[in-house]
Amino acid sequence: MSINLQRIGLIAARDYKAAISSRAFLVGLLVLPVLLVVFAVLVPRILNSPSPQVIGEVALIDSTGKVAPELQHAIVPEEIARRRAVESEQSPLKAVSPGTASGPTIPRMTLVEAPSDTDAATYKSWLIQPRDATPRHLALVVVQPDAVTRRPGAAAFGSYALYASSRLDQNTESTLRNTVRAALIATRLRTDGLDPTAMATVQQVFQPDSIVVGSAGDRSGSRGFAQVLPFACGLLLFIGVMTGGQLLLSSTVEEKSNRVIEVLLAAVSPLELMYGKLLGQLGLGITMTVVYLVMSVFTLAQFSMSGLLDPILIVYLLAFYVVTYLVFGSVMLTIGAAVNQPAEAQALMPPVIILLVGSYSLTGVIGQAPNSTFSVAMSFIPPVNTFAMIARIASSSPPPAWEVWTTLLISLVTAMLVVWFAAKVFKVALLMHGRPPSFGTLIKWARMA
Repeated sequence: MSINLQRIGLIAARDYKAAISSRAFLVGLLVLPVLLVVFAVLVPRILNSPSPQVIGEVALIDSTGKVAPELQHAIVPEEIARRRAVESEQSPLKAVSPGTASGPTIPRMTLVEAPSDTDAATYKSWLIQPRDATPRHLALVVVQPDAVTRRPGAAAFGSYALYASSRLDQNTESTLRNTVRAALIATRLRTDGLDPTAMATVQQVFQPDSIVVGSAGDRSGSRGFAQVLPFACGLLLFIGVMTGGQLLLSSTVEEKSNRVIEVLLAAVSPLELMYGKLLGQLGLGITMTVVYLVMSVFTLAQFSMSGLLDPILIVYLLAFYVVTYLVFGSVMLTIGAAVNQPAEAQALMPPVIILLVGSYSLTGVIGQAPNSTFSVAMSFIPPVNTFAMIARIASSSPPPAWEVWTTLLISLVTAMLVVWFAAKVFKVALLMHGRPPSFGTLIKWARMA
């Protein structure tokens, strides 16, 4: 039986337009990218937006008589900003002015020294004051006598006690704790005849981004980004195939149950109908995947990380999506043609869903060890191989080109075989009504065709 490509194109265009003009599909298409932008771009900016600067006093009871000068120096906003810059592996010269540094707003705390013999239990009442009182009493720090010099026979230094006001927020308390810690360490070093500034300089090593060297040239790399990328690529592949396949299945079941299929078969052959529906939903899936890719690149660009994404990865992702969709989409199309109601498809879908979810679940594992024996083996076993290979390509150690093309070839041959099997079943199943078939029945129909 000859196949008319024009009629296949008309069926594909009909299915594509019907699906993409659906309000439910448009909402579903935009929900995930919008959520991606909101959570990846807006939420961090909202959380890091400057909050009102906390201004208040911190009381100190220094039993050692040595910590107060260091704490007086460490508590100033400029010094807090410098330490934050060092901790975030930025150059101290890039630290911005107090109160505007990246991250939480730097509090402006004033140190109030109490006599070293002050009773902390009675001095705690200093923290209790009316809500509108100024200046605010934020906390009381009590340095233990052995916080600088260890007791004879002791293996560790003493520490300090922190009494906080009920109105002390978490950011200010965390900043105060880090400040006291820095002051104690500096005091201990000076007591031992060491220069705290020199010690900090010796231990300070700013971590650079790695440079990935490849045949196409050098490019910036990020270990954390490389760990997430295989999982993200697998997720895009999974969402595209799952969404496109489900739409293909539901539309086929709906048309069969409403007898629309019989009207269509009066104008086109079963194979033309199948290929048209398969290609129409394939175009829809590619559209959805491209939208997700654009939004993902946009999100990376907001963090100046788009340069870490190799453009060839996008090409491979689309290529693997096509062959993966042809395999799973053909199976779902066959199931849709074989049943009469959506509920009947649920009996045949679990093996397909398990195989698809299982393949996707491997991407995180394979991305961590892309060149292991298991990862390489999975790259050549269909239908898992497409997910395994895209995870390896997206990893920090991508496979050689011949392995990628071999996987693509294997996937393409697999897709052709599955489409051939689906076509044979589709011709028989379209006009079948009654009891939903089993997988054994589907194979029997394929032999009949």
